[in-house]
Amino acid sequence: MPDHYPSRRGVAPAVLPRLEPVVRGRWRKDCPLTREETARFETDGYLILDSIFDPAEIEALQQAGTRLLSDPRALDPETIISEPGSREIRSIFMIHRQNETMARLASDPRLTSIAQFLLDDDIYVHQSRLNYKPGFVGREFYWHSDFETWHVEDGMPEMRALSMSILLAPNSETNGPLMIIPGSHQHYYACAGETPDENYLSSLKKQEVGVPDMDTLAELATDRGIAAATGTAGTVIVFDCNAMHGSNGNITPFPRANAFIVYNAACNRLVAPFGATTARPEFIATRKHVHLIRRPPPLEIATIC
Repeated sequence: MPDHYPSRRGVAPAVLPRLEPVVRGRWRKDCPLTREETARFETDGYLILDSIFDPAEIEALQQAGTRLLSDPRALDPETIISEPGSREIRSIFMIHRQNETMARLASDPRLTSIAQFLLDDDIYVHQSRLNYKPGFVGREFYWHSDFETWHVEDGMPEMRALSMSILLAPNSETNGPLMIIPGSHQHYYACAGETPDENYLSSLKKQEVGVPDMDTLAELATDRGIAAATGTAGTVIVFDCNAMHGSNGNITPFPRANAFIVYNAACNRLVAPFGATTARPEFIATRKHVHLIRRPPPLEIATIC
């Protein structure tokens, strides 16, 4: 398969055009997003949605997150990522296959219908994880485009995927919320360098390969600005797979926890990695156990509790 988005092929970074549309579906009155929300996602590359879950469902999600964090012995140890230089949990991967509540969340039609509309296809969960930033010691996630990593290290062919971050605790401007550069999804920022073998063993703790150079980031942020995606527990942040994003460390006493679900289009299943010698493990990038989520019947109502 030709590589339309080469990255990590040398010493010089590059800015390449995006070849695919951002919104694949055609808007209709019965779409899960309004016309204005659809246009905003097209332009900015992200949306902040609230009032999707009721208080009981939010409480159930918070309890599920607490159980995941409090009993790591019940989890596949490979899926637990600690902070660099610490035993504090940074991320737990494959949560939709290790927790029943998170499984229902990942298949909830109120979320999947949005992904199916924007991607215009049946979908599946490419990746799921719990991102946790404990108070005082939660470390940053440096600037990156997810698609650059998913393309180079996982073999995702096209920009036909998106992420949903479901806030399990308040994300304020001070406790390390997701930051996005609006409109950055419209170009592909190829990175310098090469991909080391088993790069994921270090990159999940601290990403240093596949990140844009500082001059590129400075120019991009100066041109587009930086938006902090904040909200209360239960808020859902939807963002394009190619949006440039990151987050600061958390030096406040207030922890931040988010459930993170990545949906990929059925037609965009992974092939061989475009810039790594071996593919990353299944718990990071679903390759073998693909379970398609087909468009739900009209008016189907989901309940997480």
